[in-house]
Amino acid sequence: MGMNLHELEEAAARLPSVSAVRITERDGDIDEVHVLAAPDRATRQVVRDVQTLALARFGITIDRGAISVVSIGPDRIAAGDDRPAILGVHEIPEGPRTTVAVTLRWHAEEYVGTSTGPAAQSARLRLVGEATVRAVEDLLGDEALALDSIGGVSMGMRTVMIAVVVSTGDRGEEIAVGSALSDGEDSEAAVRAVLDALNRRISRP
Repeated sequence: MGMNLHELEEAAARLPSVSAVRITERDGDIDEVHVLAAPDRATRQVVRDVQTLALARFGITIDRGAISVVSIGPDRIAAGDDRPAILGVHEIPEGPRTTVAVTLRWHAEEYVGTSTGPAAQSARLRLVGEATVRAVEDLLGDEALALDSIGGVSMGMRTVMIAVVVSTGDRGEEIAVGSALSDGEDSEAAVRAVLDALNRRISRP
Protein backbone atom coordinates (compact mmCIF):
# COMPACT_ATOMS: atom_id res chain seq x y z
CA MET A 1 0.00 0.00 0.00
CA GLY A 2 2.98 2.28 0.53
CA MET A 3 1.57 4.29 3.43
CA ASN A 4 1.59 4.20 7.19
CA LEU A 5 -1.83 3.05 8.34
CA HIS A 6 -1.26 4.81 11.65
CA GLU A 7 -1.40 8.15 9.79
CA LEU A 8 -4.84 7.27 8.44
CA GLU A 9 -5.96 6.02 11.87
CA GLU A 10 -4.87 9.24 13.56
CA ALA A 11 -6.51 11.41 10.88
CA ALA A 12 -9.77 9.46 11.05
CA ALA A 13 -9.80 9.64 14.86
CA ARG A 14 -10.04 13.43 14.51
CA LEU A 15 -13.26 13.26 12.48
CA PRO A 16 -16.44 14.68 14.10
CA SER A 17 -17.84 12.42 16.87
CA VAL A 18 -15.10 9.78 16.33
CA SER A 19 -13.24 8.61 19.46
CA ALA A 20 -10.94 5.89 18.14
CA VAL A 21 -10.07 4.05 14.93
CA ARG A 22 -8.26 0.78 14.31
CA ILE A 23 -7.37 -0.41 10.80
CA THR A 24 -6.23 -3.90 9.84
CA GLU A 25 -4.66 -4.88 6.54
CA ARG A 26 -4.29 -8.03 4.49
CA ASP A 27 -1.82 -8.52 1.64
CA GLY A 28 -0.99 -4.82 1.66
CA ASP A 29 -4.62 -3.66 1.36
CA ILE A 30 -7.04 -2.34 3.97
CA ASP A 31 -9.05 -5.26 5.29
CA GLU A 32 -11.19 -3.79 8.09
CA VAL A 33 -11.75 -0.37 9.65
CA HIS A 34 -13.15 -0.37 13.19
CA VAL A 35 -14.54 2.96 14.41
CA LEU A 36 -15.69 3.98 17.90
CA ALA A 37 -18.00 7.00 17.64
CA ALA A 38 -20.45 9.01 19.71
CA PRO A 39 -24.16 8.41 18.98
CA ASP A 40 -24.75 12.06 18.01
CA ARG A 41 -23.75 11.32 14.41
CA ALA A 42 -25.48 8.74 12.19
CA THR A 43 -23.49 5.60 11.47
CA ARG A 44 -23.97 6.07 7.73
CA GLN A 45 -22.47 9.55 7.95
CA VAL A 46 -19.48 8.33 9.99
CA VAL A 47 -18.80 5.70 7.32
CA ARG A 48 -19.05 8.34 4.59
CA ASP A 49 -16.71 10.65 6.54
CA VAL A 50 -14.07 7.92 6.78
CA GLN A 51 -14.37 7.08 3.08
CA THR A 52 -14.11 10.73 2.06
CA LEU A 53 -11.09 11.36 4.28
CA ALA A 54 -9.26 8.28 2.99
CA LEU A 55 -9.88 9.21 -0.64
CA ALA A 56 -9.32 12.97 -0.43
CA ARG A 57 -6.21 12.99 1.77
CA PHE A 58 -4.59 9.62 1.08
CA GLY A 59 -5.97 8.60 -2.32
CA ILE A 60 -7.35 5.35 -0.90
CA THR A 61 -10.77 3.92 -1.73
CA ILE A 62 -12.34 1.98 1.14
CA ASP A 63 -15.38 -0.22 0.57
CA ARG A 64 -18.19 0.77 2.95
CA GLY A 65 -18.60 -2.91 3.85
CA ALA A 66 -15.09 -2.89 5.37
CA ILE A 67 -16.02 -0.14 7.84
CA SER A 68 -17.73 -1.07 11.10
CA VAL A 69 -18.94 1.59 13.51
CA VAL A 70 -19.75 1.14 17.19
CA SER A 71 -21.75 4.00 18.72
CA ILE A 72 -21.11 4.53 22.40
CA GLY A 73 -21.84 7.49 24.69
CA PRO A 74 -19.13 9.45 26.53
CA ASP A 75 -20.17 7.99 29.89
CA ARG A 76 -19.64 4.44 28.65
CA ILE A 77 -16.36 5.36 27.00
CA ALA A 78 -15.07 6.70 30.31
CA ALA A 79 -16.29 3.64 32.20
CA GLY A 80 -14.58 1.27 29.79
CA ASP A 81 -11.36 3.27 29.56
CA ASP A 82 -9.50 1.21 32.16
CA ARG A 83 -6.81 0.10 29.75
CA PRO A 84 -4.59 2.26 27.53
CA ALA A 85 -5.27 2.38 23.80
CA ILE A 86 -2.42 2.31 21.31
CA LEU A 87 -2.42 5.47 19.21
CA GLY A 88 0.79 4.88 17.30
CA VAL A 89 4.29 3.43 17.04
CA HIS A 90 6.70 5.66 15.13
CA GLU A 91 10.37 5.31 14.22
CA ILE A 92 12.62 8.34 13.79
CA PRO A 93 15.89 7.43 12.00
CA GLU A 94 18.96 9.38 13.14
CA GLY A 95 21.87 8.04 11.11
CA PRO A 96 23.22 4.87 12.74
CA ARG A 97 20.68 5.24 15.56
CA THR A 98 16.90 5.35 15.65
CA THR A 99 14.33 6.58 18.14
CA VAL A 100 11.06 4.73 18.64
CA ALA A 101 8.09 6.68 20.03
CA VAL A 102 5.01 4.88 21.40
CA THR A 103 1.87 6.91 22.06
CA LEU A 104 -0.88 5.65 24.36
CA ARG A 105 -4.23 7.18 25.30
CA TRP A 106 -5.76 6.60 28.73
CA HIS A 107 -8.62 8.53 30.35
CA ALA A 108 -8.57 11.11 27.53
CA GLU A 109 -4.87 11.84 28.11
CA GLU A 110 -1.98 10.94 25.81
CA TYR A 111 1.28 9.47 27.07
CA VAL A 112 4.39 9.20 24.90
CA GLY A 113 7.40 7.04 25.63
CA THR A 114 10.62 7.00 23.62
CA SER A 115 13.72 4.83 23.38
CA THR A 116 16.85 5.36 21.32
CA GLY A 117 19.30 2.71 20.16
CA PRO A 118 21.05 1.14 17.18
CA ALA A 119 19.21 1.28 13.86
CA ALA A 120 19.35 -2.50 13.60
CA GLN A 121 16.47 -4.88 13.00
CA SER A 122 17.67 -7.06 15.87
CA ALA A 123 17.27 -4.13 18.30
CA ARG A 124 13.88 -2.94 17.05
CA LEU A 125 11.60 -4.97 19.33
CA ARG A 126 13.56 -3.99 22.43
CA LEU A 127 13.32 -0.31 21.49
CA VAL A 128 9.55 -0.65 20.98
CA GLY A 129 9.20 -2.47 24.31
CA GLU A 130 11.30 0.09 26.18
CA ALA A 131 9.36 2.99 24.65
CA THR A 132 6.11 1.35 25.77
CA VAL A 133 7.47 0.89 29.28
CA ARG A 134 8.45 4.59 29.39
CA ALA A 135 4.93 5.61 28.32
CA VAL A 136 3.33 3.42 31.02
CA GLU A 137 5.82 4.68 33.60
CA ASP A 138 4.74 8.25 32.78
CA LEU A 139 1.11 7.14 33.09
CA LEU A 140 1.61 5.53 36.51
CA GLY A 141 3.90 8.24 37.83
CA ASP A 142 4.93 6.50 41.05
CA GLU A 143 6.68 3.32 39.93
CA ALA A 144 9.99 2.52 38.26
CA LEU A 145 9.68 0.05 35.39
CA ALA A 146 12.26 -1.77 33.30
CA LEU A 147 11.95 -4.09 30.33
CA ASP A 148 13.69 -7.34 31.23
CA SER A 149 13.21 -9.11 27.91
CA ILE A 150 10.96 -9.27 24.86
CA GLY A 151 10.76 -11.55 21.84
CA GLY A 152 8.61 -13.73 19.63
CA VAL A 153 8.00 -17.42 20.18
CA SER A 154 6.65 -19.74 17.48
CA MET A 155 3.51 -21.61 18.55
CA GLY A 156 2.48 -23.91 15.73
CA MET A 157 1.77 -21.68 12.72
CA ARG A 158 1.64 -18.48 14.79
CA THR A 159 4.05 -16.17 16.58
CA VAL A 160 3.37 -15.03 20.15
CA MET A 161 5.16 -11.97 21.50
CA ILE A 162 6.23 -12.29 25.14
CA ALA A 163 7.41 -9.43 27.36
CA VAL A 164 8.89 -9.58 30.86
CA VAL A 165 8.74 -6.34 32.86
CA VAL A 166 10.30 -5.61 36.26
CA SER A 167 8.81 -2.95 38.52
CA THR A 168 9.64 -1.40 41.88
CA GLY A 169 7.28 0.67 43.98
CA ASP A 170 5.30 0.62 47.20
CA ARG A 171 4.75 -3.12 46.77
CA GLY A 172 8.45 -3.81 46.36
CA GLU A 173 9.95 -5.54 43.34
CA GLU A 174 7.58 -7.42 41.05
CA ILE A 175 8.02 -9.31 37.79
CA ALA A 176 5.17 -9.38 35.27
CA VAL A 177 4.85 -11.38 32.07
CA GLY A 178 2.58 -10.44 29.18
CA SER A 179 1.87 -11.93 25.77
CA ALA A 180 0.17 -10.94 22.52
CA LEU A 181 -0.51 -12.76 19.28
CA SER A 182 1.44 -11.31 16.38
CA ASP A 183 -0.47 -11.01 13.12
CA GLY A 184 2.55 -9.80 11.18
CA GLU A 185 2.74 -6.44 12.96
CA ASP A 186 5.53 -7.26 15.41
CA SER A 187 5.86 -3.68 16.69
CA GLU A 188 2.21 -3.46 17.73
CA ALA A 189 2.36 -6.97 19.17
CA ALA A 190 5.35 -5.89 21.27
CA VAL A 191 3.38 -2.92 22.63
CA ARG A 192 0.38 -5.14 23.41
CA ALA A 193 2.60 -7.70 25.16
CA VAL A 194 4.07 -5.02 27.46
CA LEU A 195 0.59 -3.65 28.16
CA ASP A 196 -0.68 -7.15 28.88
CA ALA A 197 2.05 -7.47 31.50
CA LEU A 198 1.15 -4.14 33.12
CA ASN A 199 -2.61 -3.72 32.55
CA ARG A 200 -3.56 -5.12 35.93
CA ARG A 201 -1.24 -2.62 37.59
CA ILE A 202 -2.66 0.25 35.50
CA SER A 203 -6.28 -0.55 36.36
CA ARG A 204 -5.49 -1.31 40.01
CA PRO A 205 -6.68 1.45 42.36
